[in-house]
Amino acid sequence: MARTVDPSAHTVGWRERSFALLSLGSAALLIVAVVVFSVRNLGFLLVGLIGVALMVSGAWWFITEHAPRKAFGIAGAVVGGVLIVVAVIRAEPHGDRPVLALVIAAALTVGTVGFGRAAIARELHERDARRPLTVAQPQRAVLICNPWSGGGKVKTFGLAELAESLGVEVVMLDHGLDLEQLARDAVARGADCLAMAGGDGSQALVASIAIEHDLPFVCISAGTRNHFALDLGIDREDPRKSLDAFRDGIERRIDYATVGDRLFVNNVSLGLYATIVQQPGYREAKSETTKALLPEMLGRTQEPFDLQFTEPDGTEVNGAFLIQVSNNPYVLGATLDATQRRRLDTGRLGVVAITAATGREAAQVVTLSALGQRRRSRHWHEFTTESFEVRSRSGKAFAGIDGEALELETPLTFEIHPRGLRLLVPRENLTAAERRQARDVSGADLISLARGVDPIAEKV
Repeated sequence: MARTVDPSAHTVGWRERSFALLSLGSAALLIVAVVVFSVRNLGFLLVGLIGVALMVSGAWWFITEHAPRKAFGIAGAVVGGVLIVVAVIRAEPHGDRPVLALVIAAALTVGTVGFGRAAIARELHERDARRPLTVAQPQRAVLICNPWSGGGKVKTFGLAELAESLGVEVVMLDHGLDLEQLARDAVARGADCLAMAGGDGSQALVASIAIEHDLPFVCISAGTRNHFALDLGIDREDPRKSLDAFRDGIERRIDYATVGDRLFVNNVSLGLYATIVQQPGYREAKSETTKALLPEMLGRTQEPFDLQFTEPDGTEVNGAFLIQVSNNPYVLGATLDATQRRRLDTGRLGVVAITAATGREAAQVVTLSALGQRRRSRHWHEFTTESFEVRSRSGKAFAGIDGEALELETPLTFEIHPRGLRLLVPRENLTAAERRQARDVSGADLISLARGVDPIAEKV
């Protein structure tokens, strides 16, 4: 059954325009308040920034050095933290003025974000009802289950039994069996849809077979972390909900990326992380292995990582200790591990690389990042591109591809494949996906709404 309706028919109402104007107004007032506070308390602002630099430098020494320099790192981090607290307290020492300033700043921040989200995240279910949908349910779907993934989620949630009740053939990935061969055998038997209940690496492999044969793919969130499912807007807490795709699912097309001839759905990490995960015993003792190796790999006596690449503007970069290439760009959080992708259909790779080699350089990167100016650091490299190449003089490089540790021959060629993966998802998934997109409230989107133009309709 198919319904064809113009998804852009939605017009921006007065409520959305009002919320957009309130959000922009709150942002302008917040900027004014920060400027006024900084002008009056420039000395304490400087003290706070020095504290940030000391804390980050100290933390870097603590992580990357052996004793006794590790002890100096701890001391520096403590002193930096104290300076930050002192700067905040002493900036407005009289009466309740510091509290009032913080309350005003917090209120304006909440207003900026809250009104912005209210303006963009509107009537999402109505939009789904108007969107053109093609529902063509698979007749011979095959679900491959990894019974050990995610601590045994397949058994815990009874996924195999539920899938079979929906008429889906279930294949268990027992010890000694080859996942790729199981997927290819399913296709040979006439499967018209492939599904995987497991981690991201397994999802990518089975998805690659589905793409090869132009079949829809179903992601069942039965892994440990399931970053792919998270960024798709699929429920990670209860993988049983993913099975609704077999009953009344809809097709959704997203991008996938490749490094050489290998597909990945999340990202490829090179340098520090990729080298650590290669170590024997890493998966059994991640924290201990990392602590033991960081001083050796980032210490002041070590050579830079043998990794080189060229930025889109032609700048040559050598010795990055971390490179992450992602299928669509991440919205960066406090750490690369905490980041998420709001969209999976931009048709662009996201690239982030860090070349800081000392505590001072790391402090510069973190301080500028805290001020929203990380791109100003010469040690931070961030951009999007349709293709990307990483080289090494040795001709080889360790890589973590969707969490799987490999050693690959260089140069490594990365490419994005726009809307090349056919997903079968539960009907409500498009609503979840638009909610994720609405979390990125950009100034351009709000200005468009204030003018009466719908930015979401232009992106769908």
